[in-house]
Amino acid sequence: MISKFINFLLFLFFACLSSPGIAQNNTFQNSDGSLRGSTLLLEKGDLSSMMVTGISKFLDRELSASIQGRAKFWKTDFSNPAAYEKSVLPNRKRLAEIIGVADTLMPDMEMEYISSVSKPAEIVKTESFIAYAVRWHVYGDIYGEGILLQPRGVVKARVVAIPDADQTPELLAGIMPGLPSELQYGRRLAENGCQVIIPALINRAATGSGSLRLDRFTNQPHREWIYRQAYTFGRHIIGYEVQKIRAVVNWFDRQNKEFDAPIGVLGWGEGALLGFYSAALDTHIDVTLVSGYFGKRENLWEEPIYRNLFGLLREFGDAEIAGLIAPRSLIIEYSGSPDIKGPPLALPGPVRLRASAAPGKIVTASFADVNSEVNRAQQLTGSFKSSIHFIHDQEKLTKPVNEQSLLIFLKQLRPEIKSLSPSGKTPLNVLAKVNPDDRQLRQLSQLEQYTQQLIQSSRHVRDEFFWHKTSIKSPEAWRESMKPFREYFWTNVIGRIPPGQIDLNPRSRQILNEAKWTGYEVTLDVLPDIYAWGYLLLPKDLRSGEKRPVIIAQHGGEGLPKDLLDKSNQTYKGFAAQLAERGYIVFVPHFPWRGGHDYRAIQRKANPLGLSVFSIILNQHERILDWLTAQPWVDSQRIGFYGLSWGGKVAIRVPSLLDRYSLTIASGDFNEWIWKNATTDWPNSYMFAPEYEMFDFNLGRTFNYGEMAAMIAPRAFMVERGHDDGVGIDEWVAFEYSKVNRLYNKLKIPHKTKIEYFNGGHEINAKGTFEFIKQQFNWPVDK
Repeated sequence: MISKFINFLLFLFFACLSSPGIAQNNTFQNSDGSLRGSTLLLEKGDLSSMMVTGISKFLDRELSASIQGRAKFWKTDFSNPAAYEKSVLPNRKRLAEIIGVADTLMPDMEMEYISSVSKPAEIVKTESFIAYAVRWHVYGDIYGEGILLQPRGVVKARVVAIPDADQTPELLAGIMPGLPSELQYGRRLAENGCQVIIPALINRAATGSGSLRLDRFTNQPHREWIYRQAYTFGRHIIGYEVQKIRAVVNWFDRQNKEFDAPIGVLGWGEGALLGFYSAALDTHIDVTLVSGYFGKRENLWEEPIYRNLFGLLREFGDAEIAGLIAPRSLIIEYSGSPDIKGPPLALPGPVRLRASAAPGKIVTASFADVNSEVNRAQQLTGSFKSSIHFIHDQEKLTKPVNEQSLLIFLKQLRPEIKSLSPSGKTPLNVLAKVNPDDRQLRQLSQLEQYTQQLIQSSRHVRDEFFWHKTSIKSPEAWRESMKPFREYFWTNVIGRIPPGQIDLNPRSRQILNEAKWTGYEVTLDVLPDIYAWGYLLLPKDLRSGEKRPVIIAQHGGEGLPKDLLDKSNQTYKGFAAQLAERGYIVFVPHFPWRGGHDYRAIQRKANPLGLSVFSIILNQHERILDWLTAQPWVDSQRIGFYGLSWGGKVAIRVPSLLDRYSLTIASGDFNEWIWKNATTDWPNSYMFAPEYEMFDFNLGRTFNYGEMAAMIAPRAFMVERGHDDGVGIDEWVAFEYSKVNRLYNKLKIPHKTKIEYFNGGHEINAKGTFEFIKQQFNWPVDK
């Protein structure tokens, strides 16, 4: 009897197990351990490292393909010079935006002598010219400084002679030792009747790259120090210095109203880069000589970061920029570039501070590469190709701006010149010594102070760009009004990659079997060589035919999906596993931030294409959502995102653009992000950090975190903030969140946003956030 009763119980037990209403581990699983609808994942390698390698390969191909892709941006008309100039005007404007020319020059600027009671403006006098210390107002509190070489006779031409960043104007004028007399091209031009301005450039030293108040200094070259803070505001060290040069050209042009003389620009190294871009923008420049710079730019990402230009290679290589100078004369001299092997040496001190500078080198291009780009420039300039001149020593390097090149330059300015005047003596009788170090720090300080005030003034610019163009009527109307802003943010700030036309090809394998959930490793194809990878946690009590909420749980920097399952991890507290135990379906995608330069090189390769790391991440999440919403157990209306640190960055950016996320929680990241990136007055700013890939071009004039969160509205949004989290300070977090809170209240949905402060640091708290998810998703249902 007992035996029959036991058999009856066993029958009922197995009958229940086989019932279609109860899910088993194998209900959603193939016999080989893969998920239904996928094939078995067989890859045994380091999927994190492989992901970075694949993204890098993809971008390498895009960089190579950018050359052919530029043609669609050009509608050139070669019928006559005026028609050509009109046809390339849109390209000229775009180049100005890309190099950070964002401010209007002072009108009617006058050249000013720099002098005092004890120090005259005159530096030296020679038989041919007088040298003066001068400055000129550019805009705001920014002044250019340098030396004016005024010829004693009739001015034959007006020239901006630009040194390399590590050369002083005095070197080019022969006033200081260190440059052979035949390469002192500033002095030689003045001896040949040219009025010459030699500007001082921001150099590659690091003595001023830091904060005296904070007693915190970095090994970032001065050029990188300005680049980092300016990039956020659509400015650039290149744009700042191009504007200094163009201000001189404007002064020359006004002088020409009294006595006309052709205008020329020439330079070597960084000076050649600046002269090249200046001539591309300013049609008052008649002749340009570029030495030690011109060539292919598809490896721009390997050059110093202060040459990084967002979107440049999508529209311009050096050949296309040369096309903006035509039909004016451009002389390209094949000389050696400055030998820059990297930034200054690391400083003593904390690891994150002492070596925060970005790697980057300048090497001399091969003749084949330069010649190829010159040929391409001549092809692009069509009937005006004769305006481009290429100088080399039988396919070998020449000395920078040597006497032969200088004569060709002068002949292009004044065809009647047949030879150079004999070289005079190097000036020895210096009347007033200029301190180049003081001038350097003064110039650096002006650019820093000007850029720092943009942190405050950019708020008004963002208000005008975003808030003043929106009206708060209803949640539905607000959602609709965000569409153009999402388009702008994705296309112009993040950078959009069209979805690849490849199959998802899902692969999976079971990796964990916990008491309440089963874990699977999943990969999905996104673009050629790019895949998404993560862990899927399926609750064991999930019934066949049931659809449940999904939480995307995102780890932070240098993390892996497995870190979110470990409850002993004091940072994450196993919050993904906690959610799965509560009955949520959880997907933990990998974010490929593994530290080091391999990951950061992705951003460097992406930026010249008008892309960023988040261009890739967005495509990955689109594919993850495609796959998840196709699964029979997913409630597509209840998919949330919860991320910490770098995961918090993803939580702000991705749901603001992908509206299939109906709930977002940003932990350990929400901030006054523009201040966090650009300020030099807070020790945890990214200005002092090794994350040189952090900066987004022109973000400060368009979107802060408040505006990004506004694009998430009216969907549910929450911030989790530890009082002791060093990524920010409570006051600035509260300042930025107040905009979000106001918006949700005016939309009459205050319950759909929340901020939770807690006593803790850079970590998941998993208390108020879990309650917020439960309230918004109505799960788990109280019994």
